[in-house]
Amino acid sequence: MSNVSLPPIFVADAMGIDFLNSRATPVDTPVEWLGSGEDLIAWIKAAGLAPADVLQDFKANASAGELDAVAEQARSLREWFRGFVHQHKGKALKVSELSKLEPLNRILERDDTFGQIGVGKDEATGSSRFVWVEKRRWHSPESLLLPIAREIANVVCNEDFRLIRACEGHACTLLFVDRTKSHRRKWCSMAVCGNRAKQAALRERMR
Repeated sequence: MSNVSLPPIFVADAMGIDFLNSRATPVDTPVEWLGSGEDLIAWIKAAGLAPADVLQDFKANASAGELDAVAEQARSLREWFRGFVHQHKGKALKVSELSKLEPLNRILERDDTFGQIGVGKDEATGSSRFVWVEKRRWHSPESLLLPIAREIANVVCNEDFRLIRACEGHACTLLFVDRTKSHRRKWCSMAVCGNRAKQAALRERMR
């Protein structure tokens, strides 16, 4: 598996599924985006899951070994959820599966979030208004797992597992939620796997 040479890929239309795509084979070569603590911070920054100043603080003050240990935990969480998704994708997720989500709930119970009143914009009028802002206390590098766990929980609670698909591209392992009206999405990206499939079909017809 290669070191990170590509920017993180976000094609799933659900961040919890994009987290699974942090280890993938998008174009023939397997890529691991969470191979180290610094890789994990870079992926979280690209995903917008933690404030930039928090990530910079952890990068500057945590030891390399401490961050690498959190990256290892993130990879373990990812592979646990990958198994869960592959087992249940394509069919309705039943509440009887709750016991299988215990590893995720154990992480979620560590969360230390709170809300505050802030100022935001009313999208309809463009004027300023008070809004509820959710914040988190980032006690240690392990806190970086919490927004990821929340995104995974969002997939479990709010996504239709019948619409979770695997890209049909040759050797591609990317997953996504099919939000198309016809629910016939086949590719992680038309620009990559879709285009390659069209080219292959054209070559086959020319033969």
